[in-house]
Amino acid sequence: MEAFVKTDVVDHVAHISFFTPQSNSLPKKTLVDLAHHITEAGANPKVNVLLLKSEGKVFCSGASFDELAAIENETQGHEFFSGFAKVINAMRKCPKFIVARVHGKCVGGGVGLAAAADYAIAVEGVDIKLSELAVGIGPFVVGPAVERKLGLSAFSQLAIDATLWRNGDWARRKGLFAELHPTVESMDASIERLTSTLVASHPKAMHEMKKMFWQGTDDWDKLLDERAAISGRLILSDYARQAIQRFKAATAKVNS
Repeated sequence: MEAFVKTDVVDHVAHISFFTPQSNSLPKKTLVDLAHHITEAGANPKVNVLLLKSEGKVFCSGASFDELAAIENETQGHEFFSGFAKVINAMRKCPKFIVARVHGKCVGGGVGLAAAADYAIAVEGVDIKLSELAVGIGPFVVGPAVERKLGLSAFSQLAIDATLWRNGDWARRKGLFAELHPTVESMDASIERLTSTLVASHPKAMHEMKKMFWQGTDDWDKLLDERAAISGRLILSDYARQAIQRFKAATAKVNS
């Protein structure tokens, strides 16, 4: 399949799905499309709740390494990482609750998406890590969302030990996932139950609750843009360039 972002509105639930062939790693276009679809669904009067999900074997592998390797200057770097900032801010500003359906691996920016959702439901077998330090940058853009959901201690653990996978139970206990299910079927049944309940709930009450939950984040437009600039500078370092090439070579070897 080719990369896509699509929205299907079913019974007042906006199902926002994304996919890229590289294990759901996110290039700039997909990030732009995700932010647009989230904003558009939030403004749609026929939508009461959003469901964010992905196709394929993993939820999200973070940034596209092909595009990271192609960045040639700070302007391009800033622009690329701003894509993650725009998605997180679109989720933050959306006046409706966003439920995330998480399966498989969840890396870097994928952890940021799960953290920026208002309620994340996962299936056993999911593993997470913030791998940014291992490639010479850091989880600067997604950091505020992850810290807000997990707390500084758990965020620091993920950010510092950037090569260690944490399992779904760890993520649930730290607050990233509200629920962890033994099977995909039970996960999807719980998602159906929750979204149906939210569809029947008072939209204005949910909007006021969302504003309450996100109180204190009004500066995130500026903050995340500044963080994107930091990542955009660091990705140009020799360390980051070499790390990305090693990763791409290892991936090519595995896929050959």
